[in-house]
Amino acid sequence: MKLLAKNDSLCIGCGECEEACSKTYFKEVNQEKSCIRIKDKTINVCTQCGECIDVCSVAAISRDKNGIVRINKKICVGCFMCVGFCPELAMKMHGDLLEPFKCVACGQCSKVCPTHAIYISEEA
Repeated sequence: MKLLAKNDSLCIGCGECEEACSKTYFKEVNQEKSCIRIKDKTINVCTQCGECIDVCSVAAISRDKNGIVRINKKICVGCFMCVGFCPELAMKMHGDLLEPFKCVACGQCSKVCPTHAIYISEEA
């Protein structure tokens, strides 16, 4: 299974990953609409741990056949419990959206990271 991985010690805080993410999903450069947050050269990104699945009271969050945790926007009621519960601080919310959003390990961020601080890892 391919997952997004990180090495904080390589992060230079350039924000290229945040920009690539927001452009990929929301077609705009907006740090608040990025699934990735860089703060003090620490990368907050979803590790696909799945802990959010258990806190979703309407079963809108599940793991797909590739192991990626996804949100079904048709089922989500926008309670944002998953955002508050996420141990990685990787479940996001924005005032323009009715439901949370998160990384789905698309890899666009890893393609633009100049130091390879974010990369795709092959997990067993």
